[in-house]
Amino acid sequence: MNPLVSVICISYNHAPFISEALNSVFKQIHTEIQVIIMDDGSTDNSVTEIEKLVLDKPEITFITNTKNEGYTRTFNKGLALAKGDYIVDFSLDDVMHPDFLSESVKRLEMVGGEYGVSFCNADYINQSSTVVGNHNDILRSKMLIQEIPQGDVFEMVLKRYFICTPTMVIRKPVFDRMGGYDEDLAYEDFDFWVRSSRHYHYTYIDKGLMQKRKLKTSMSAMRYRHKENDQMLSIFKVCEKAFQLCKTASELKALNLRLAYEHRQCIRNGAFELADKYFALAKTAKGNLLKIKITELLIRIGIDRKAF
Repeated sequence: MNPLVSVICISYNHAPFISEALNSVFKQIHTEIQVIIMDDGSTDNSVTEIEKLVLDKPEITFITNTKNEGYTRTFNKGLALAKGDYIVDFSLDDVMHPDFLSESVKRLEMVGGEYGVSFCNADYINQSSTVVGNHNDILRSKMLIQEIPQGDVFEMVLKRYFICTPTMVIRKPVFDRMGGYDEDLAYEDFDFWVRSSRHYHYTYIDKGLMQKRKLKTSMSAMRYRHKENDQMLSIFKVCEKAFQLCKTASELKALNLRLAYEHRQCIRNGAFELADKYFALAKTAKGNLLKIKITELLIRIGIDRKAF
């Protein structure tokens, strides 16, 4: 059995990396692939680079936005055209190993329908495609994880980051149930993890099958760089959703760890109005308000405790 995989490739000013990224898709061992390329209004020569690479590939769908519409909206446009049993959200600055799709599909076919998402380890690469780190090794060095969670991961995704986003392969019914990405958000992964893991299990492949490019200008790198920005506001909206999805005291405790962490980030970055909203949500979720306020005071007087 060789199910169809729809790879939705998103480009936004990725011109220097597009050839390496797209060629990694074309060289996949898995043969049944629908490639959908979406350019989100790039202002560099990304479109020209893509056009050269797909010139002899009429089966590929390539759509360009006339202006930048944002990642979530652009992805959903591609998702509407997807015919595959599985979906991959692929940014055109990352690089797939040749067996990424074959290993991921094999695992999902083996574990059954209650598992909606597979993910794996990844190396980090820099602008020159040199390996500069490993996803899991860095998490372990920071003592954020010991073992990679899988199965019912809802509680864990509330607590901390452990999934390398571009390594996910997702069953199409997961997106059907969710209605795609939430277009009111500036970025997609935290919201996707929270909403999808409430209904589906995750399976982990203990192999490095992807290279994720780490750039100073990436969305994740800029998340806490300014006072109150769209990404920080999106995190709060997801936390509000997560509160409605929590079913147990343990899950609520995990959410409160997240709320306390995000409150600290807001204080450190001067987003004080948003910090007040986190405090109010923590109050509703019966969080440790005294601890939150003490931590805020320590940050304000210069004793910045950065432990999660």
